[in-house]
Amino acid sequence: MALITLRRNLYHLSDFRMHGALAALKNHPVNHVRKMVKGRLCPWFPSLQPEPCRVRFHHACCKKFHSENGDALHPLGEPVFSQAHDWAGPEQNPESLDEQMFYRRLNDLDSSADVLHFIGTLQPLPDSLAAGALQRICEVEKKDGNHKLPKGILENGVFQDLCVRFEQESPSLSDTALVTALQALSLLYVGPQSNLLLNLVAESRHRVKRGGLEVRSLCILGESLIRLQGPGDETLELIIYQLQGEKLETFAPEDIVALYRILQACAEKVDRHQAFLNKINSFSLSVVSTLSPTLMSQMLTALVALDQTQALPLVIKLGKYAVRHIPHFTHEELRKVLEAFIYFGHNDRFFTTALERHVASLCLTLDPEVISTVTEYCGRKQILSRPIFDAVAETFVGQSEKFSPRQVSELIEPFGKLNYLPPNASALFRKLENLLLTRFDYFPPKTLLKILHSCSLIECHPVNFMAKIFSPYFLQQLQGEESSVDRLSLAQLTQLFLTSVLECPFYKGRKLLPKYQVRSFLTPCCSLETPVDFQLYKSVRIGLIDLLGARMYFASKVLTPYCYTIASSAADVEIKLDEEGLVLPFTIDEDVHKRLALCIDDPKRFSLNSRHLLGKEAIKQRHLRLLGYQVVQIPYYEIEMLKSRVELVEYLQRKLFPHNVGIRW
Repeated sequence: MALITLRRNLYHLSDFRMHGALAALKNHPVNHVRKMVKGRLCPWFPSLQPEPCRVRFHHACCKKFHSENGDALHPLGEPVFSQAHDWAGPEQNPESLDEQMFYRRLNDLDSSADVLHFIGTLQPLPDSLAAGALQRICEVEKKDGNHKLPKGILENGVFQDLCVRFEQESPSLSDTALVTALQALSLLYVGPQSNLLLNLVAESRHRVKRGGLEVRSLCILGESLIRLQGPGDETLELIIYQLQGEKLETFAPEDIVALYRILQACAEKVDRHQAFLNKINSFSLSVVSTLSPTLMSQMLTALVALDQTQALPLVIKLGKYAVRHIPHFTHEELRKVLEAFIYFGHNDRFFTTALERHVASLCLTLDPEVISTVTEYCGRKQILSRPIFDAVAETFVGQSEKFSPRQVSELIEPFGKLNYLPPNASALFRKLENLLLTRFDYFPPKTLLKILHSCSLIECHPVNFMAKIFSPYFLQQLQGEESSVDRLSLAQLTQLFLTSVLECPFYKGRKLLPKYQVRSFLTPCCSLETPVDFQLYKSVRIGLIDLLGARMYFASKVLTPYCYTIASSAADVEIKLDEEGLVLPFTIDEDVHKRLALCIDDPKRFSLNSRHLLGKEAIKQRHLRLLGYQVVQIPYYEIEMLKSRVELVEYLQRKLFPHNVGIRW
């Protein structure tokens, strides 16, 4: 193993500076020097007992360092012990202790200048420790937001000596020191054509082709090459091939996640590696419980990028263990977790409960991107979480200027979709109205239409904006470069127009032109109505036949005057009554005194695990009443309570004719 010497002009001097004190070390053997260094290091640390600690760097023979975020190396919650060093004598415990103290001290330094000053006092350094110091420098600079090393660092003599040694002695570096140095330099721009990087990359390629690199080194090297050369690097395929030949049982959890990240970077080649991915997905079930919050977030992100929809058992288990990590996720990690659950359609009530506590306690400090993702998650999964929505509404009222148009849309839409008004609804929608008035032109047309339509679902009618969105100018913007306005936008415009007619009779502004109005809200691709479960409709139909005497006395597939469909093949039912309350055949249109609209509501028309109607079902029932229908709701949870056909008939009679003892037809 090569020893890297810093400040070459001091290499042959007998004086060794340590923490401001000059210790003369003349003609001492290496072991004696090490004992003196140990003595000098002792005052820096309150305890020298080998106890678990989190340090950032690894040495040449460490078997359990890992990278949680692809940038920094950390041990698995245990001290790092060296097994062999060129600078060491037969005394194993002092050696391990010295190295542990080195990493502790290094990890306490928060600036590159401090790191360089520290390592400048230690010479010579083993290559593994020097690589760790180099990585700490790059890590500190990246943490400070720098995209490349500052000029002062590049011109520092200690740093230059460090780089020159890695450049000149790359063939003699240990595998771990080599890949660690390459990883460190890949984190920040140091010149991809520099001799240092070229030598390290060339030596790394040589060792990959030669074979024999450990799993950890292969993973670190693969990610470093992706950052430096891109996913098309030819050596990357060889690294993946070699990793496929290893037993997954020998991979540490962080190696598994690193492997996911490597494959994620090569997502366009996922078909080629799908068999290998299937093995990884199955094996990963056994390591989920050991993953840190960062590793869990990265695994879920990779599963999304690789479109591993067949790995639902893994996603479900990740969701189960994500519950305990919710308070410890960073904002970005939590957002990635939620996006993954949205993508895979996963939800878990324990996860939702933990998310409620977290958002309710920290909502005012959460990033707008996280807040909008939380509400989008609730909206997509139809989760009506009052603690979350109340906290989000409060945050928006106080910090609306921080939200982008997209984030505003993702935040507001779930309120309409889930038919929920928070306690501060008046303040929330007043703030929204002011925001739209002042920034109207900044909102993309489709985004603006979604927001206004969502408001109308919960009876917060955007009267002040209707004239604008019904104008030819806005409709032309909505169409954009397409040949026509998309079907969903037309349906939303039509429902807003219907709202202005039925619920806002005082509105006398511009009307929506007939050519932009749809004839039905029930369409296969983008419906504003929810088709009911056919089995539920079938049960109700049998009861109606028994009650009314024949199928001719009720109808389905009836289109109302304003676009709503009273039943498709599996939806609601219309019954006609004359002035005396007699049931008329559905084919008769004369002498109709009253129309009954049966809304047969299956679970899909309600929020998840609740009896709260969705916004699009609530507005439909409101509009049907305003159109003159007597709306009779037949919810699934009432039908499920009935134990016989006789009970079903009696139930329907009470629902349809609550004031009549008997029925005549």
